Amino acid sequence: MQNKRILILGGTGLARQAADALVDLGHDVTTSLAGVTHSPHLGKGEVITGGFGGVEGLHAYLAMARFDLVVDATHAFAAQMATHAVVACQAEKVELVRLEAAAWEKREGDLWQEVVTIANAVEALPPQAKVVVTVGRKQAGAFLERADLSGVIRMIEAPPMPIPNQWHLILERPPCSLESEIDLLRATGADYLVSKNSGGPRPAKLDAAATLGIPVIMIKRPTKPAADTVNTVAELLALVRA
Repeated sequence: MQNKRILILGGTGLARQAADALVDLGHDVTTSLAGVTHSPHLGKGEVITGGFGGVEGLHAYLAMARFDLVVDATHAFAAQMATHAVVACQAEKVELVRLEAAAWEKREGDLWQEVVTIANAVEALPPQAKVVVTVGRKQAGAFLERADLSGVIRMIEAPPMPIPNQWHLILERPPCSLESEIDLLRATGADYLVSKNSGGPRPAKLDAAATLGIPVIMIKRPTKPAADTVNTVAELLALVRA
């Protein structure tokens, strides 16, 4: 198998796993991180941070670095970066593969209300609702701005805005156990759980909500431009070998 120069657009657990696996196979791997997370878990190979400065910056970097393959393993909600990757790779005629975990699907017992945007999720919550919000640090502010809401916001790193008194901040990196998620929902008296459909292995929070009969406001993934897509690292490795 011929070794390849591979650029991974990272920031997810899948990206880290892909970097480790590809380096172990002897490929020359560079992972690009936007720098949003201050203490990221790094995979093997070279790591660059800070992004590219838009689609033109990525275009220029690809022209200079001459990669054989670009793997877009950014978050399922990183629609802008996905668009930049498609445009830049087409311009430079570099093969692009999107590595993205399959979306979660509603199961029997789930009480999901699917919405399109963060704003829709905020609007879907009734007055005085107690909520457990698990959408990430960038989007938490939209919920905190509603003075009638209260509950818990959970994320890996603290948000850039102050936390109102009626909210409790939990800094925690997944995964969490089913027991701990049930305990959290019960202790907070949550009326709703809010989540983005990040995909991958089904998280315990969804099973906990179903067990307790708590509705979930589920934010759908944004639309992205078409690209060859695989859902697992194993599928990516098979493609690289081919």
